[in-house]
Amino acid sequence: MIKTSGKMTVIFNSNKYKEILLKYQQKLIKTEEENEQALSIIEDLMHKSNRTPEEDELYQLLVVLVEKFEREYYLNAKISNPHSVLLFLMEQKGIKQNDLVGIIGSKGVVSEVVNGKRSITKTQAEALADFFGISVELFI
Repeated sequence: MIKTSGKMTVIFNSNKYKEILLKYQQKLIKTEEENEQALSIIEDLMHKSNRTPEEDELYQLLVVLVEKFEREYYLNAKISNPHSVLLFLMEQKGIKQNDLVGIIGSKGVVSEVVNGKRSITKTQAEALADFFGISVELFI
């Protein structure tokens, strides 16, 4: 497969991709531990400069697998609204209100959102999704 980017032609190497898949052995994510491992790989790839097309493919695959797991995991945990999702994630990750200042707003705004006095806006939902490394859909 050949991908064209501007003037440069990038060739997708199936054999290199097979090697990457063998190295990471990714499959459907079924536990929080597997999810954390996938998130770690995603973070490594996200910060890697000059990713190969094969690494990009693995990155995209992992994002889909993590989103699927988290959507199903959090729904199965009966988290029914964005506020509950936020509280659950804060508890699970040991996040305090002060940790969200500057991410979703001022200290007052964070307090109102966390205490359910203010709804999570779309912009805040996107920032929270980035911060927690999950799908924005969980906050909408």
